[in-house]
Amino acid sequence: MTLKNLSGKNIAFLGFGAENEALIKFLLAQKITCRLTVHDQRSAKELGDKFTKLQRRGHVQWRLKTDFITGLSDYDWLFRSPGWPRHCPHLQKARRDNSNLRVESPMNLFLALSPSRHQIGVTGTKGKGTTASLIAAVLRTAGKKVFLGGNIGTPPFSFIHKLTKNSWVVLELSSFQLEDLEAALPYAVITNLSPEHLAPADPLNPNYHRSLSEYYHAKFNIFRLSPRGSYLVANARLRRRLSGQVPAARKVVYFSSSDLQSRLPGAHNKENVAAAVALGQILKISNKTMAKAVKHFRGLPHRLQPIRKFRGVRYYDDSFATTPEAAITALNAFAAPVILIAGGADKGSDFKRFAKAIKEKTRAVCLLDGQATPRLQQALLQEGYVPSKIKHFHDMSSAVQAAARAAVPGDIALLATGCASFGLFKNYKQRGELFQQAVRGL
Repeated sequence: MTLKNLSGKNIAFLGFGAENEALIKFLLAQKITCRLTVHDQRSAKELGDKFTKLQRRGHVQWRLKTDFITGLSDYDWLFRSPGWPRHCPHLQKARRDNSNLRVESPMNLFLALSPSRHQIGVTGTKGKGTTASLIAAVLRTAGKKVFLGGNIGTPPFSFIHKLTKNSWVVLELSSFQLEDLEAALPYAVITNLSPEHLAPADPLNPNYHRSLSEYYHAKFNIFRLSPRGSYLVANARLRRRLSGQVPAARKVVYFSSSDLQSRLPGAHNKENVAAAVALGQILKISNKTMAKAVKHFRGLPHRLQPIRKFRGVRYYDDSFATTPEAAITALNAFAAPVILIAGGADKGSDFKRFAKAIKEKTRAVCLLDGQATPRLQQALLQEGYVPSKIKHFHDMSSAVQAAARAAVPGDIALLATGCASFGLFKNYKQRGELFQQAVRGL
């Protein structure tokens, strides 16, 4: 796939998210002769400055609001945002109506055009952002020119013009970016796997996997195309699941835990460090360099982020814990009793294990409103959790104040909802920011 393949074509972008926005700007900068149309369910007003700035540049057509799902068979190429489901019936109909229609992803095009010979893909249910950032920190400490992008929030088309063959590119890759991956990554990392994205949660990014096997299949695309000399770095707990799945051309290296000095709390972060160290060893980076990088790495926002100690209580923001498994991991990071803020939008998760962990680790739980919250409360009651220790809240400020009242010196007050954020909040970032704001206002 080259830019010449796009010349003279009628191209649509399904969803005006960060990846498609960066791709459109890249194509405009390349002055490719083609027609560009954006399909998005939001209005121009809802898109705000993103719409206004691109509209000023011209050469882009728009199908918004009620028109966003129409005319998909009119094009030669469709670039699908990760949040747009591949199994969307309108997309499937467009493929039937136009046998020449090509459906692609911005990530596939980036990997086809990137001049870099050193590309690292990192995935997993949780920990992939922290691990990708750790790997980038290790490489930078070793003196490499490193670019970090993907699901972590920086679309790679925003830096493709800066890349050379000697650049190192670290990509955090979600299951939705991997489900149609057609490129071979020389280095692949899998942090862990647990059920996620089995039901639509975000109204603006409604993609989901119709089965757990479909979810795992998407994740495994990170290593299916295996050039000679390629590596897979994987959690040792996945050894049985990966048996017979990895092509012979890709060497597998398993990791478990690292004892390197780190600022990151919890056993799960020892695994994230171990993944970065395992890859660093493959790349022949010295132990001294890796230890230095890990020691100074501060972690990512909203991932067990320490916010404040107030009246003997430590407050942590793990708003990124949007699944029960991630929230359980957060709870297990602490030996002290926890006052937990949980609940929210439904992702089709099973709350039985989460409820058991809450009973074992918490002094009280503050539940935020959301479609999943009644199911979580029911799971807590079935586990024998004392009903008087469960409180409901319509906003973050009230939940934080209640957590502060329930806590005693030595306790942990933790935001780790085990649920998606949509409904009360725009996303997990806004939820975490409101938590931090409320904690600092105590």
